Amino acid sequence: MWKEPLQFVNGRFADGTGTGEVIVIDPSTGAELAKGPAADAADVDAAVAAAGAAFRGWSRATPGERSGLMLAWARELERIRDDLAAVESRQAGKPIRLTMNFDVPGVIDNVSFFAGAARNLEGKAAGEYSPEHTSTIRREPIGVIGSIAPWNYPLQMAAWKILPAVAAGNTIVLKPAELTPLTSLMFAEAATRAGIPDGVINVVTGSGRGAGQALVTHPDVSMVSFTGSTPVGQAIAATVPGKRLHLELGGKAPFVVFDDADLEAAAQGAVAAALINTGQDCTAATRAYVQRPLYEKFLDRVATIMSAVTLGPTGDHDTDLGPLISWTQQHRVAAMVDRARDDGARIVCGATIPGDDLDAGSYYAPTLIADARQDSEIVQQEVFGPVLVALPFDSDDDGLALANDTVYGLAASAWTKDIYRAGRAARDIQAGCVWINDHIPIISEMPHGGYKASGYGKDMSTYSLDEYTNIKHVMTDITAEAHKPWHRMVFTNTM
Repeated sequence: MWKEPLQFVNGRFADGTGTGEVIVIDPSTGAELAKGPAADAADVDAAVAAAGAAFRGWSRATPGERSGLMLAWARELERIRDDLAAVESRQAGKPIRLTMNFDVPGVIDNVSFFAGAARNLEGKAAGEYSPEHTSTIRREPIGVIGSIAPWNYPLQMAAWKILPAVAAGNTIVLKPAELTPLTSLMFAEAATRAGIPDGVINVVTGSGRGAGQALVTHPDVSMVSFTGSTPVGQAIAATVPGKRLHLELGGKAPFVVFDDADLEAAAQGAVAAALINTGQDCTAATRAYVQRPLYEKFLDRVATIMSAVTLGPTGDHDTDLGPLISWTQQHRVAAMVDRARDDGARIVCGATIPGDDLDAGSYYAPTLIADARQDSEIVQQEVFGPVLVALPFDSDDDGLALANDTVYGLAASAWTKDIYRAGRAARDIQAGCVWINDHIPIISEMPHGGYKASGYGKDMSTYSLDEYTNIKHVMTDITAEAHKPWHRMVFTNTM
């Protein structure tokens, strides 16, 4: 299926020089999609050198010049959107309906948004904040960015890493997950076809221990951006002291249903938000806290909806749920569900590995678990699979306290018809995004990022440009006087 090498450096595809090998597998069938030599430290050196050489010209291009090239990039992506959707579906095991209607359109919109944002870097108005000086603000690019993206949303995560960086005038070396590098490579190649200069965007494919470690510790990388698990993010933070760091880490999103909520809306929303991308989403609904009067009705309705979800081939437009990314992930999810059952939790539906026509893929049935302990693994730790855990609560205070009772704080939702309850939930839930009567939609204009162990810094929106720019204050004397009044605080000038 894939004909090109698995590295993209200085505007062209190249083979890696490492001794390891990257093999990309379709998780729905087990078929091999691509294979090639992995990148090692030498490949990272070449990519960083290309990015460094491109930085001077790209950083000094006018915002209008960068914007125009990014708009051309969006048009090029529009031209190849069907190919992007097909490749993303196969490498990541996503239903084609999801990649065609969510992943690819979202990325094209992101490119168009950042094309505009490149011309709209904000700063405080110039003025005389001191009577003797005019102050101005410059937003300047940082340099070469080293970014590491995960496997769950390969194309979208490549976009979230690359777009604010290059819109602000930086250059970048991206290491996608070695399980799913193909659309990141297509994304970078499309930028080159659109006219973005060679070396501005580079992609190296290899292991975290090899290419990833070499990238984040490279002396010529000025900033590191990482999306992935909390333990790996914490390890990177300890490894790169002194570098600018942006981390988007794990999540365990609560889904709080108050007793006045629209039960059908909440049940439909819970299933959609728990199962999107087969639950492999750090903002997915994973912990449903339901006020006791609605609890059993909620369980019944969610189980009914989950049981009607269609698992099937990712290329079939009737498929609702695809496989997990790998058999390793399938076994991990199954083991966590088994331990929850052994710990006394109730399996309401699912908890099975499908067979028959799906046996060749790493599928797992949509699963609803009830009555787990709040301090149990299934409630506190990321499952990253199609698993929703539901627990009851009594008072509003209890529900909000339970929602905040994890180390994570990436996303959450609250379901109620009461504007005051909604306002309190929005204020009190400790998360970077709180939805009211919905859960999962994202838009280019608004930021994405977490609290607590879910990391810091923002993706998307103009807020993300804060991560990728240095703010410089320039203060210019306007008096033309040699003897400044403030000098007298230091010495008495008698000349």
